[in-house]
Amino acid sequence: MTIQNFRNYLLAKGALTDEQFDTVSHAIQERTVAKGTVLLRQDEICSEVYFVANGLLRSYTVDDNGREHIIQFAPEDSWISDRNSFLFGEPSLIFIDTIEESKLVVLTPEFFQQVSAFAGFNTFNTKALHNLVRMQQHRISLLIGASAETRYMDFIERYPSLTLRVPQWMIASYLGITPESLSRVRRELARRNFKPGSQSSE
Repeated sequence: MTIQNFRNYLLAKGALTDEQFDTVSHAIQERTVAKGTVLLRQDEICSEVYFVANGLLRSYTVDDNGREHIIQFAPEDSWISDRNSFLFGEPSLIFIDTIEESKLVVLTPEFFQQVSAFAGFNTFNTKALHNLVRMQQHRISLLIGASAETRYMDFIERYPSLTLRVPQWMIASYLGITPESLSRVRRELARRNFKPGSQSSE
């Protein structure tokens, strides 16, 4: 079902036709990965891109004091990799691991070389890259100037299903705040009867 999920995803996005998918299916692998498995380590060369059919991954850096700084969460129907390392063969600056047991579609350079012949996938991939840049710019803006509450509200909007799947310290790491600050934000929102998924904190 993992590869079928991936096929359905690409067909729904208009990236490939059934026939085109069949021509590249030999370059697609599926893998079930246990919780806590490290898929990529800092300084390694990234040779794979992951599509999450089921489960949850994250990417993060580790600073000189051993603190983790989470860059991305990747739940179902998400892609995760180190694009710079994958495309240019440079040592990775990040780690990627699994937060939950996950079923992944594993894509190698061979897959991308072959699908580059299809205009639909090229359009899809360009849009995905533009969306990634837009999201990163938005996140940088929040990290530079937004309050802890605004960052948390943005997280809930972006990842509505993750508040119960991700440990609070990981959410705090993603937001660039301390766990104590996140606890204060959550207490204040609870005092105002805010519930994740609602449109306001009246």
